Amino acid sequence: MAPIDSAMLPDGMRVYAIGDIHGRRDLLDQLLDQIMADDRARGPADTHIVFLGDLMDRGPDSAGVIDRAIELSETLGQNAHFLMGNHEEVYLAAVSGDEKLVRFFCKIGGRETILSYDIEPAEYNALTMEELTARLPTLLPQAHLDFVRRFEDRIVIGDYAFVHAGVRPGTSIENQKPKDLRWIREDFLIDDTPHDKLIVHGHTITDDVEECTNRIGIDTGAYMSGMLTALALEGRDRWYLKTGQ
Repeated sequence: MAPIDSAMLPDGMRVYAIGDIHGRRDLLDQLLDQIMADDRARGPADTHIVFLGDLMDRGPDSAGVIDRAIELSETLGQNAHFLMGNHEEVYLAAVSGDEKLVRFFCKIGGRETILSYDIEPAEYNALTMEELTARLPTLLPQAHLDFVRRFEDRIVIGDYAFVHAGVRPGTSIENQKPKDLRWIREDFLIDDTPHDKLIVHGHTITDDVEECTNRIGIDTGAYMSGMLTALALEGRDRWYLKTGQ
């Protein structure tokens, strides 16, 4: 594995990785404006944008975030990448008709996601959990569900591997289980042994970017802090763009 300061992208490539958005369409719009301006200022490159997952839940406009992500995917095509986070996993599972999954979805911020669609708070509050379970497939647009179902578990570019939560130490990137890539926390965070790639991840909130010898964490708690962070990479260089600064 390349140490953090010598990890490289292939020549001619530039990558912007965006941390957990959690329904903050306002911050996503601001950060994308910064990314576009930064990209133009640095000159031509094969530019890619990677979303590290958890686009929805907790914040007020998950529907708007997904709309903007779809728009970006149509504009950038294969240069826009989207990772499946644990919140995407639960979002998709909640429409299966299992009341327990809907209850869990609401517990981890799904209420705010549902309210970003076509239902008023009073109507939502009047529904029983059974009624909400039956109603949910009609509230979440099929286009949004189909889009999120296409999200990837890992993206490898040069010396970097982009994942949502982290990796299982001692296991190669290719052999990681989706559950670990989307949900792992402590076992990954406390481990400082080298991985086969430098891991870029979200999922675990820190006050600012967390740079370690084997990983870079960029979930700065946007939905409550107002700071949505992007890691930018080119060659051996890395820099950060943030909202709320």
